[in-house]
Amino acid sequence: MNDTSRTIRPYRAEDIEPVIDVWQRANALAHPFLSEDFVAGVHRAMRDIYLPNAETYLLEVGGTVVGFIALIGNEIGGLFLDPAMHGRGHGRALVDHAVALKGPLTVEVFRDNELGRPFYERYGFEFVGDELHEPSGHVSRKMAMPGA
Repeated sequence: MNDTSRTIRPYRAEDIEPVIDVWQRANALAHPFLSEDFVAGVHRAMRDIYLPNAETYLLEVGGTVVGFIALIGNEIGGLFLDPAMHGRGHGRALVDHAVALKGPLTVEVFRDNELGRPFYERYGFEFVGDELHEPSGHVSRKMAMPGA
């Protein structure tokens, strides 16, 4: 895919299938430590709760959905990118878009997420605190941009 044709646009209900497809592939890579039961519950909640209630923006390359960022106020509720598209500045472009709309952001990311946590650190998010994410049994790391 030609990365020069990158566009970011608001999510629409008819985008659900490509968004879920991206989420499934990205989630499997970033969160191999999560149980199948927990992931199945999140999959249902993506369709029924998260996407309908978040402010979500899609990243398309060549007209194909390859990533998305879901916002709840100034918090990143989710940032997922097709694993084949990593390392090309697409995640940064989505966060840049969100910052332009909302100002400094916050995020919670699993401490064991070896892709997401370092991405946010490189972007400039700072450690705020760790707490147990009870539904998954894993530690969630709160991070924030300066000024958030």
